[in-house]
Amino acid sequence: MTSTSNKTFVLIILIILNSQSFLSKAANRAANIRQIDSLKYMNDIHKFRYNKLILPAALITTGALGLVSPALQKMDLRTKEKIMYHQPTTTRMDDYTQYFPAVMVYGLNLAGVKGLHNLNDRSIIYISSQLIAAGIVNPAKKWIGKERPDGSNRKSFPSGHTATAFSNAHFMYREYRDYNTLLSLSGYPFAIFTGVYRTINNKHWVTDVIAGAGIGILSTELAYWLYPKISAVMNKKYDDKKRILIPYYQSRAFGLSYILLF
Repeated sequence: MTSTSNKTFVLIILIILNSQSFLSKAANRAANIRQIDSLKYMNDIHKFRYNKLILPAALITTGALGLVSPALQKMDLRTKEKIMYHQPTTTRMDDYTQYFPAVMVYGLNLAGVKGLHNLNDRSIIYISSQLIAAGIVNPAKKWIGKERPDGSNRKSFPSGHTATAFSNAHFMYREYRDYNTLLSLSGYPFAIFTGVYRTINNKHWVTDVIAGAGIGILSTELAYWLYPKISAVMNKKYDDKKRILIPYYQSRAFGLSYILLF
């Protein structure tokens, strides 16, 4: 090989190495940009915005006004009278449909249809939303003491089934709204079914259901807002522990068990 050929060969090698170095740095910069964009996106997802409170606040306020408003109380009574007159078929499906949207989210995850968060992060949000909903509904039932339409007890306001149903439906919406709009909305028919049949089954007044829907949506919104804070605490406290989430069904209720292995 001549001296000129050697120099040309060396030059080509240097060009290739420099090109690889340049491409590698460009790829790293692109990856860093994607990571930054992803972090910004996730921060935006969990950012608290007052406009997200408009719908749940309106529903809760409307339901609460039913406790004191003669017009809304008359609506509740007329709805009950119409239901009694037409005598639609009752069902216990509302005990189960309240959980269907969350079951769908985890079923889709098992089928490979990924949502916004991974299994553990999604479960932290879901459990948080259920705890928030229960923390609002149960004390309210005890404190307000509104009698059910069937007279069985004084735990009518707000509707716990409806709160659970709408928190589950809104959970599904938040997980899939940026991936498939139709899929993200598919949990709401089950939530509406649950609320409607709480009145048909003579367990709740309409205003109980309206307030329950608002509480459910609010609980999920608060859970998404609180998630980064809860996650940071858990990761810091249990970073060397193995965590396992186990779904369960007991006494007509679905749930998740969170286990730490030391």
